[in-house]
Amino acid sequence: MTLEPLGQTHLEDLWAVVSRAPQSFTYLRYGPFDDQDALRRLIEDLSTRSDQPFWAVLGPEGTAMGWLSMCDVYPEDGAFEIGSIWFSPELQGTRMGREAIFLLMCYGMDALEYERLVWRCQAQNEASFRAALNLGFTHEGTWRNAAVVKGWQRDIAWFSILKEDWALCRKAFEIWFLDGNFDGEGRQVETLQDIRERLS
Repeated sequence: MTLEPLGQTHLEDLWAVVSRAPQSFTYLRYGPFDDQDALRRLIEDLSTRSDQPFWAVLGPEGTAMGWLSMCDVYPEDGAFEIGSIWFSPELQGTRMGREAIFLLMCYGMDALEYERLVWRCQAQNEASFRAALNLGFTHEGTWRNAAVVKGWQRDIAWFSILKEDWALCRKAFEIWFLDGNFDGEGRQVETLQDIRERLS
C-alpha cells in the first residue's frame, strides 16, 4: 500500500472505481459524478488545496483505489485531522485500507510530531463512527445539527487521539498488521480493540 500526492495521473484508475459506486458518496460533500470530466474537476480542486494536502491510495499493483487528506491542520496548536476519505468498495474495511490511514497517522504524529489527531464524521454515518473507535480514537462528543450536507441537517461526531494515546495505538497497529494475525482467507484473528486492551 502506497500514498502519493493526488493528481490527474490517477483519474483513469479512480473513474473506473468511482463510476461503479455512486452510493459511496452519501456522506461526502461531493459526488457522485455524472461523468469522468466531473471527477477530473474535483481532482483539480482537491489536488491544488495548499492547506489540505490529498493523497491517492495505491494498491499493490500501483492502481489508485481511493484518496484521503490532512485537513484542519493547525501547526501552532499541534493538531490535524484525517478526513475527506473516499475508498473504493474493494478497499473499504480491508487491511489495505487501514494501512493507508495508518501511514497518514504516522506521518502526522511521528514525522510532524503533532499533539492531537482528529477524526470527524456525520454521526449518522455508522460505518465511519465505528471505524473511528476501531482505529483507537476516543469519542469526544457530538455537535447536534452542526452541518447541512446535500440538503440534510446532520450531527457531527468528534473523535481524537492525543500524543499520550499514540504509542499504544501505534503498537496495536503494528501487531495487527502481522501476517500471523490473519487466517488463510485474510480474516483478522485479533481486532485492534482486543490488542489495545491486551497491551494496556
